[in-house]
Amino acid sequence: MGRRRPRGRDIHGVLLLDKPQGLTSNQALQEAKRLLAARKAGHTGSLDPIATGLLPLCFGEATKISQFLLEADKHYHATLQLGQATDTGDAEGEVLETRPVRVDRAAVERALERFRGEIQQVPPMHSAIKHQGQPLYKLARQGVSLDLPARPVRVHALEVAGWEADSGRLELDIRCSRGFYVRSLARDLGALLGCGAHVAALRRLGVGGLDVGEAVDLEALRAAGGPAARERYLIPADRALSFLPAVRLAPDAAYYLCQGQPVRAADAPRSGWLRLYGEGDRFLGVGRVLDDGRVAPKRLMHHG
Repeated sequence: MGRRRPRGRDIHGVLLLDKPQGLTSNQALQEAKRLLAARKAGHTGSLDPIATGLLPLCFGEATKISQFLLEADKHYHATLQLGQATDTGDAEGEVLETRPVRVDRAAVERALERFRGEIQQVPPMHSAIKHQGQPLYKLARQGVSLDLPARPVRVHALEVAGWEADSGRLELDIRCSRGFYVRSLARDLGALLGCGAHVAALRRLGVGGLDVGEAVDLEALRAAGGPAARERYLIPADRALSFLPAVRLAPDAAYYLCQGQPVRAADAPRSGWLRLYGEGDRFLGVGRVLDDGRVAPKRLMHHG
């Protein structure tokens, strides 16, 4: 008996989805995949159910670039509630402690200095990080608590976007590296201020060079017509990687690169990941500069 062919259409590109609150990233992905009747799709890193905002979804050949979006810098608008610590670090958890908020904006600003630049951050137990094959959030639901090691992360910018002294509501604009947890920031900032804190609301504004202002929500996607009509919301894979340098290859170099061989590129930088193009600005895929200066193919596109 032959293998059953996966159902769905072969479509290729990236959907910039404005994820609604209350859905997991996978639930949002499955709904978008259904609306586009797509055969192959994947998301680019989880957003908590409480969070809204930019969730790039990759379809078809574009799934090959999902790791680069996962590792890209992120931009968030976070609302923290000072005075309450929860077991999950956000508003969905149980309140562990309620304390008076006896700080002013100047004290908050001074405390935030500790969280800028290269810092060490302990992930929250309620996260998808795995321990001995088990996601931490599953262990946390079983009442297991682990002493997790701190991880290096970078906070490029951390600014106060709003402060309500009476309610203890603090709004922050955060630009950070992959692996940064806003819930850990709330936990640590609350501890430093002596009043506790949790994330009351979170919105992701950007991923790499992508902005939530370009995103479409599920309601608009549903209203767009049939699956074929909804394809107009897809952007090309290379546009989603605009934060990577672009290199255009000579015809011979493009040919050998597509055969899996490292090639020379006159205008390539000395290191790092690259977007690679052939004749007619055809996007070939992603490559990496080797120690000897040649460019090696890593993720090649095979459609079109």
